[in-house]
This record gives sequence, C-alpha cells and structure tokens, in this order.
Amino acid sequence: MENFKMVAKTFFGFEEILANELIKLGAQRVEQGTRMVSFYGDKGFMYKANLALRTALKILKPIKQFKVYNETSLYNGMQSIDWSEFLSVHQSFLIDATIFSEQFNHSQFVALKSKDAIVDQFKKKFDNRPNIDKDHPDLRINIHIQKDLCTVSLDTSGASLHHRGYRTATNIAPINEVLAAGILILSGWSGQSNFLDPMCGSGTFLVEAAMIACNIPPNINRKEFAFEKWNDWDADLFEKVEESLLKKITDFHYDIFGYDKAPSAIAKAKDNAYNANLEEYIKIEQRNFFETEKEVNGHLHMVFNPPYGERLDIDLERFYREMGDTLKQNYPGTNAWFITGNVEALKFVGLKPSRKIKLFNGKLEARLVKYEMYEGSKRTKFQIKNSNE
Repeated sequence: MENFKMVAKTFFGFEEILANELIKLGAQRVEQGTRMVSFYGDKGFMYKANLALRTALKILKPIKQFKVYNETSLYNGMQSIDWSEFLSVHQSFLIDATIFSEQFNHSQFVALKSKDAIVDQFKKKFDNRPNIDKDHPDLRINIHIQKDLCTVSLDTSGASLHHRGYRTATNIAPINEVLAAGILILSGWSGQSNFLDPMCGSGTFLVEAAMIACNIPPNINRKEFAFEKWNDWDADLFEKVEESLLKKITDFHYDIFGYDKAPSAIAKAKDNAYNANLEEYIKIEQRNFFETEKEVNGHLHMVFNPPYGERLDIDLERFYREMGDTLKQNYPGTNAWFITGNVEALKFVGLKPSRKIKLFNGKLEARLVKYEMYEGSKRTKFQIKNSNE
C-alpha cells in the first residue's frame, strides 16, 4: 500500500504532543502547523491514527489543491475532481468548509457552490445524483480555503474524535475528551503513580488517565469512523490494526481516584468508567475536596477542572482560596494541575504556579497551571538535597 498525506486537526497548544504521538505510532514526514499536524502513512496507518491518537480531533485526507479567486474558479476546481471515484449516485455526502480568505466570507456559500459542482458532474455523467445527508452521510468532504488556496479533503473520521464512545452521561460543564487527554499528557501523566481528580464531574479525566496508563487506544469503544463507508473500506485490515493495538495494552499498578460532592456527578462518572471497561482501575467517591487529605503514600498526580464561574454560580474568590489552602495543608508530595478559564481567580489560590500553559476550552482562553506541593517545606527539601551532594 502506498503512503499518502494526511492532516490531523487538534486544539491550540497541542500541536507538539500530537506530533510526538504520530511519530511514536510510526507516521512519516510529520510537520506541525497551527491547530494541525500533517503526516504521511498508508491506509492501515489511517485506521491506526483514528483509533490510537489521543489529541487529534479529526484526520483528513487531502485529495486536491487549486487556486480560487472567485466562485467560478471554486466551481471549476471542484469539477476537476472525478467524484465517481469516491461516491455513487445512490450514496449521500456532506460538505464542511473553513474559510480564511478575502474572496470568500461565508463558509455556507462555499459549501453550497461546491455541492452544486459535484451534483452537476453526476447529473451530466449519470443523469442522476447523490443526496445530501446532514446526519449520516456516506462521504464527508472538507474544504479549507486559506487566502487563494483551496484544499479539498476527505474526512476519514466522521464525527469529531472526542466522541470516544464511553461517555453516555455528562454533568453541567463537561470537559472535551481530547482536551482532557492533552492536558494529562502536558502534565506528564504516564501511569507511574497514584492519580486523583478531586472534582471529577462525569469522570472524563479519570477514564482518559486510565487509558493512558494502560496504553489503551482512546477510540476503541467508538461506534464508527467515516472511512467504514468508503468504497475501499478494508474490514480485515482494520481488524488486524485493531488487534495489534490491543496487544500493546499494559497493566497499571497504582490507583486512580475521583471525588465529587454531587451525587449525580458520582453516578455519571461510575457509568462512564463502566462503559469504558475501566471500573477496576477507577475508584469514585462522593466527597468534598476541601474536607479531604492525601491518603496514599508516595507521589500523587492530581489533575482537575474546577468551576470557572461561567456556568456554575459560586463565590470564586472563596472557592479558589479554599483550593489553595487544601492543597497546601493536606496534600504534601503532590503535583496538582488544573485548567481555568478565569485567569483573575488564580491570584486567590495563594500559591505560585511552577508552570502556566495557554490553552482554549472551547472558545474560552484558559490557563493550565501546575502547583508543586513538597513533602515538608520547599526550603527543607533543598537543604536535604544540598547536604547530600
């Protein structure tokens, strides 16, 4: 099988970790862009990338590039592709368009004009046409216009890859699964210690943390990928790729804990851990973080998504101060990471973060921050270290 170019879309700030994921999987010619990473691989690798990448939102397969200056050049460019290679008159399709251009300012117009070009080609050739299906199309087409360059791609994934298939229940402000996985990787989580999410909500961090620790492909529970409806779909090859990934699953020798004070969140988190077949690794309890203390020996890795005040009505100043106090007093030997969309609220934590990373949670600019809680005081730690040198 020959290699071809693909593009993996991701969130801002995840480009480097996605590139590293691709290199580890065996991708060729990996190049980072903005919110995307391009790479080369064959059909089997396309299946593998969709199953195994934690920080990709979609995998696109570019099939044509051409210059566009107006609607005529767009129409002609779309007509220059032989669409009968990818579609029959009895199938359905859908077009997504993303536009960064002065010539075009409406993505829906671009999608409509492109649809006309495809339909007209089929009518001329076959006196019949494929239909548009917004929910379950047989082929998803992606159009990206940057200035005067139009790239037409086939969407290999279908629905965004954050739809892992395990999360049937969510709470009021759930975190996107790809965002959760990226945050865990940025935090250095690899399964080498105990893990705690003290405000676990519907349990997304818990499940993603367990999948990373056990090297479980994140989309192994997913119902379908777009490429399964393609003319060249190879079910045997997909099964072989799936089997090879499943053979690489490892055991995990620590515990993953989740707390939440809301009984409804606890029920949802337990359901989602069960759906992901990971309940043996994940322990979920109804507890108020501010009334807890570290209960495990050795290092503890903590990652969580506290309320921002955007959707939940809380006293932010008091809440963030209590977070800082709880970490400082009750959690020695802990690396605590959390994401917040309220940068102002960080000053109430009362601790100095050792790292700050700019991310986006949806359209909201956010910060991922790290607080290091030492065993004893920081000064004592360094005194001990220096006396041993």
